[in-house]
Amino acid sequence: LKEENASLRSKINKLQIFSETQADKMRKLEKKLEENKIKEEKEAQDLEAMVQHVEQNLQLMTKRAVKAENSATKLKQENALLQVQLKNYKTENEALKSGQSASLAAVKQNADLALRNLLKVITNSRSSIKQLVSGAESLQLVADLLKSIDRVSEMSEDGQ
Repeated sequence: LKEENASLRSKINKLQIFSETQADKMRKLEKKLEENKIKEEKEAQDLEAMVQHVEQNLQLMTKRAVKAENSATKLKQENALLQVQLKNYKTENEALKSGQSASLAAVKQNADLALRNLLKVITNSRSSIKQLVSGAESLQLVADLLKSIDRVSEMSEDGQ
């Protein structure tokens, strides 16, 4: 009976040691789990901040693209008006050449002025069109970035 008692005490001691070891492991795992939760929350907040920043940039670029489109439209209208003026000046120039009224120098001066204005409008139109294309490329880059953020978010959710 004493031997059996000693054997049972030995087993109890071993089980207590094993239980304490398991409890330590459990505490360590709980601590690690808590650390991982905190880390994931921080990563989620960082990702949210980045998404908000990208959205703000996207809105800004959209506004700039709309402004460039409006400017390009206005310049196209101005260009069309100047082309009509140029045509009128050319017609007037032809009329003067055929002997009608007004001096040739005035017509040439008007045509030169119209040509300078036309060239100026064309130059401005090209600049606006370049800005519009650049804005569209920027919007495409932001769209690609948002797609990649969605993929990262999906991969993060799958990894949990």
